Amino acid sequence: MTATSATIERPDDRPKIPLAVKLAYSAFMAVMIPVYLWYYGPTNFLYFCDQALLFTLVGIWLESPLLLSIPAAGIFLPQMLWIADFVGTLFGAPLIGMTGYMFKSDTSLFLRGLSTFHGWLPLLLVYLVVKVGYDRRAFWFCATITTVTLLVCFFFMPPPRPDPGLTPVNINYVWGPDDQAAQTFMGPYAWLALLLIGMPGVFVLPAHLAFRRLMPQAKPAS
Repeated sequence: MTATSATIERPDDRPKIPLAVKLAYSAFMAVMIPVYLWYYGPTNFLYFCDQALLFTLVGIWLESPLLLSIPAAGIFLPQMLWIADFVGTLFGAPLIGMTGYMFKSDTSLFLRGLSTFHGWLPLLLVYLVVKVGYDRRAFWFCATITTVTLLVCFFFMPPPRPDPGLTPVNINYVWGPDDQAAQTFMGPYAWLALLLIGMPGVFVLPAHLAFRRLMPQAKPAS
């Protein structure tokens, strides 16, 4: 077999994701990771959005459909909600108030600038999944990661408190929607159970079904 014929028979060996995209994303992560560790500490990476950053960093270099499909299914809908709330807050009509911290002058502009990844990461993940294909196993991996993370955050991470500063508290809203006080309209374990069922069912599953229908399907690894 000649080199030419081998090249023709193996077109999938060529990189699917442009090198410029990999380098730009890696440069952002090279700044973001040490800054977040310094200001927020390692527990900040228990947030689903920050986990998605790490999955994407590895997945973008390996061009792994699974490692890119997991964060795509996991954060797409929550981050679309973040974008909607940010735009609403910008024009004085916040949707649910989850992006209020982006407009607090007591937090450095640099840290708030890094946090804009919530807006572009879901769009980048859609682009990446289009490039490498969607892995249909993503839902079960994502549901498992979500469950384990919520349990860790509820039982081992700090609950809400009036003035947490930059310390991550109430990570992934395991005590309610307010970082300063736990919710009181149901018991804490009932709230946790609601999250354990609702987050995979309300946020992950619809995105998974949409990606499975609309995105190119990833080819099984040889």
